[in-house]
Amino acid sequence: MSKTFEVGYEKSPTNSVSWKDYYELTKPKVIMLLLLTALVGMCLATETWVSWQVLVAGLSGIGLLSSSAAVINHVVDRKIDGKMARTFNRPVTKGKISPKRALIFSLVLGLVGYLILELWVNRLTAVLTLASLVGYAVIYTMYLKRATPQNIVIGGLAGAAPPLLGWTAVTGEVHPHALLLVLIVFTWTPPHFWALAIHRVKDYAKAEIPMLPVTHGVEFTKTSVILYTLLLGIVCFLPYLIGMSGIIYLIGSSLLNIGFLFYALKLKFAAEENTAMKTFTFSIMHLMILFVVLLVDHYFKFSL
Repeated sequence: MSKTFEVGYEKSPTNSVSWKDYYELTKPKVIMLLLLTALVGMCLATETWVSWQVLVAGLSGIGLLSSSAAVINHVVDRKIDGKMARTFNRPVTKGKISPKRALIFSLVLGLVGYLILELWVNRLTAVLTLASLVGYAVIYTMYLKRATPQNIVIGGLAGAAPPLLGWTAVTGEVHPHALLLVLIVFTWTPPHFWALAIHRVKDYAKAEIPMLPVTHGVEFTKTSVILYTLLLGIVCFLPYLIGMSGIIYLIGSSLLNIGFLFYALKLKFAAEENTAMKTFTFSIMHLMILFVVLLVDHYFKFSL
């Protein structure tokens, strides 16, 4: 099977390529989560409803540029993906889509996304979103991922940017509250991704990617997950502490963080075969629900 993984990326493009293959290149599930955080950033930036033009143009531009970065990731990581069970079947790796065609697709997505933000939102959001693309597709994917076990900690900043992008789309300025939303996602990213890395540690070792459980061991990584989860709980308390959010958020975020800590502790002290993957899955639900709670709290507070 490993030989199949390794040679998959060498195949020439097949005639059976479909729009679904191109759609898969954009990592749609990841993009949907990013757009949720961007949407909440938009809504928290104003006490009223976000205008439909900013909402549609902002989310479209942010989504297209984020998708462009995802496609570049597929191209750059195609050899690595061919060695990993989780990713060996990706379109570029399997030869369904050539790297050249994928990069053209990425260029079109990025150009259209940037123009939408530049023309119908504002330049600040366009530039910051483009910077996020460079941060993820170039700095993280091409360098950090292969250079240091702290890759996801440093590179996570690019993935944490969407709440700020949503905020600037509405206001045209960077606000401390928007940066706090970025800090929440930034702190959430390491325990989220390290749980997956623990589950797939053999794959990362085979691909020679210096993920933390590969370089420092699984037990060290489990301890790091606990420490970052505790830090996340502290960071998540800040919106309530500074008056940015109210009691609904405080209760919701506290319950979510207790749940995350439960999984982190179980991963360290009572792990079963699928505990790492269950922790990873819960972390996704944690972020989704946390930002929905932020949204509910925001509109409930201003409806009183």
